[in-house]
Amino acid sequence: MARTGEVARKTAETDVALQLAIDGTGASQIDTGVGFLNHMLTLLSKHGMMDLQVRCKGDLEVDAHHTVEDIGLCLGQALRQAAGDKRGIARYGTFYVPMDEALVRVALDFSGRPFFVLRGALPYALLGQMDTGLVTEFFRAVAMEAGLTLHIDILAGENAHHMVEGAFKAFGRALRAALTLDAREQGIPSTKGSL
Repeated sequence: MARTGEVARKTAETDVALQLAIDGTGASQIDTGVGFLNHMLTLLSKHGMMDLQVRCKGDLEVDAHHTVEDIGLCLGQALRQAAGDKRGIARYGTFYVPMDEALVRVALDFSGRPFFVLRGALPYALLGQMDTGLVTEFFRAVAMEAGLTLHIDILAGENAHHMVEGAFKAFGRALRAALTLDAREQGIPSTKGSL
């Protein structure tokens, strides 16, 4: 069975259409109106080996906040759909990414218990139309909607672009590990019998 998710969300602030295939090749078509976010979602798709299509028309005349957060909500919902009952998945994923002077660790659990923590100093910077404060909003929205326990640790870094890029790449790799099907896991990877 194909592990896919598709979400459409239309509000007075944004109009988002998102399609996701977990077992993809890393192909992406991204048009969010926010150049830096396009770049980060392309990296996430590539490193997560997920096929991802995102189209968003947002109120960018205000700022990028609604666009970034709503895309995070939609991505989280699509991940939850695609993971299904989570039968046979590895469940946990941890990955470190060095990006020049920056070092980022992401650890996650497809637990069904949403929780998000970002540790480390992410300096304020404007990355195209997206400020670094929106990184937290994006990942929190994904975690809450996907049902992920998600920890992102900025372990080192000076350049905000490198730090954020490291986080997106590490998140993609950790997702890839957690969603990998384990041939030895015949059921739900929990002693409770459900996630």
